[in-house]
Amino acid sequence: GAVVMPLVPAAAQGTDLTKPPKLGPPPALSLPPVVTRRLPNGLQVLIIEHHELPLLDAVLVVKTGGEANPAGRPGVANMTARLLDEGTTTRSSLEIADQEAYLGISIDASSGWDASRVALHTPTAQLDSALALFADVVLHPSFPAREFDRVQQEALTELMQIPDRGPTIASRAFARILFGAAHPYGQPLSGTEASVRSMTRDELAAFHATYFRPNNATLILVGDVRPDDIMARVTRLFGAWAAGDVPQHPVPGVQARAATRVYLIDKPGAAQSSFRIGSVSAPRSTPDYFAIQVMNTILGGAFTSRLNENLRETHGYTYGAGSGFDMRRAPGPFVASAEVVSAKSDSALIEFMRELRNIREPVPQKELNKAKRYLELSLPGEFETTTDIANQFVPVIAYGLPLDYYNGAVRQIDHVSQADVQRVARKYVDPAYLTIVIVGDRASIEPKLEATHIAPVEIRAMNGDKPRSP
Repeated sequence: GAVVMPLVPAAAQGTDLTKPPKLGPPPALSLPPVVTRRLPNGLQVLIIEHHELPLLDAVLVVKTGGEANPAGRPGVANMTARLLDEGTTTRSSLEIADQEAYLGISIDASSGWDASRVALHTPTAQLDSALALFADVVLHPSFPAREFDRVQQEALTELMQIPDRGPTIASRAFARILFGAAHPYGQPLSGTEASVRSMTRDELAAFHATYFRPNNATLILVGDVRPDDIMARVTRLFGAWAAGDVPQHPVPGVQARAATRVYLIDKPGAAQSSFRIGSVSAPRSTPDYFAIQVMNTILGGAFTSRLNENLRETHGYTYGAGSGFDMRRAPGPFVASAEVVSAKSDSALIEFMRELRNIREPVPQKELNKAKRYLELSLPGEFETTTDIANQFVPVIAYGLPLDYYNGAVRQIDHVSQADVQRVARKYVDPAYLTIVIVGDRASIEPKLEATHIAPVEIRAMNGDKPRSP
């Protein structure tokens, strides 16, 4: 048969196809300007114009979250948020849901550490009706008894399923052991069976009345709106909202670091072991923020990071291993984690410790450049839609970051050096002071974990506490 010569485009003739294309310099991220306004009652309003599509995203950020749960009452902030759209003084739960469906909008509320939020996504064609419903949910929730009972039952069902879920047991026990049961961060945001079972509507109404105040809130508006026009609407809906004295909840410090120890929680017959390994790290305000991000990208923040390359790609102990820094108003946890096939629990622990030691040595320049490029190039993707942009401004508000924070991010990442990465690795990842929580089949894994001689092994109950004496 005839030999068919492939057609080579002229441009490609001078291209060496044996080498991958070179990436150009990362684009600087430049966000539209933020217009800031303030109502007389103290409500701060941020407006970011984005006229590509006729949409608006509104997020009301209340600068209080689970850290303000009353003592011994974890879950109150979370349950308060869950009930906001379940009925107001003038609308039932079903009426709210029907109106959302009819208008083609969504309203959802949630609460985390340091902030609670109510979010609205709406076409601008429905702006007035959507904002009126949103304001009603924010300002006038009635916590109806029927809906409270239903949501409480849903929450209890979720909590009662935890004994079947190794990863959830591990995460909750890790926080409790690391911070201690008396510390807010040692308590789960979603509460415990005991706290949710004894919770009352009045507690939720009190939490809302105390913290949902204009002088404790910022309204972020992103989309196809003009500042003066949208401010007239915001003033009409939120202008009469009364300011109040808002209690502050400084999070206490954590007791002195403890020497590395393995805390083993028995889940008889478990096919896999849930690993949570870490320590108390830094607050979100730390000047080390960007250096930590680059260091953690190398260690465990991306699919091609060292932990995943080692535990998944090289050894096949897990489908995925990673690490992260959860920075809050006060120092939050650093945690490396994986779900590991039970028989390889001891081997996986050895490899985890190897990577946590190695990250403290100087990282090769090529690996550093790759991590920085990964962070720089993924940044613009986090600002694609009006919803993305609004969500990215939540931490800016919660942690008091400068409003042009993201515009400088690429430059800040670019400035991180090998010395910076080593400095933060040595400061925040110390193999001598780690809390290692492993949930798995004690009978088969305990002897092998002890035989590694990495750290003493201590048995803990499912919630992380010392087991009660029989």
